[in-house]
Amino acid sequence: MDEVDPGDFRTRVRQSFGRQAFMGTLGAELTRVEHAMVEIEMPFDAKLTQQHGFLHAGVISAALDAACGYAAYTVIDPDASILTIEFKVNLLSPGRGERFLFRGEITKPGSTIIVADGRAYALTNGPAKLIASMSGSMMVIRGREDVTG
Repeated sequence: MDEVDPGDFRTRVRQSFGRQAFMGTLGAELTRVEHAMVEIEMPFDAKLTQQHGFLHAGVISAALDAACGYAAYTVIDPDASILTIEFKVNLLSPGRGERFLFRGEITKPGSTIIVADGRAYALTNGPAKLIASMSGSMMVIRGREDVTG
């Protein structure tokens, strides 16, 4: 494995995201990684819908959780990791679009608990439409061999 600059949070986030098989299953990709903010995008896929043809709430929740978790990952020490301990999702509009954007942003950084907010948008030819919001808490994990990167 390549040596990674411990201060290079973008590389750490991209490598960790690459190991997340579920995001690959959804067709999700990292499109933006900044300090305290991450964006994930994915195309519409009929296999990820519920009975009315809208993007399933579980898919929306999972992608928002990943965006918020990786936003938290950008603000921690290189030797630490993140696990979600709680989140609440508000579904604001049906998940109908050609693509979807999931943005996670840090609301309150911390040494043990980090609070993040997420927004999900449906993208079509017109303006982006807000379809869901999330508030979540992430725990900073240190010194556990089974929870790394």
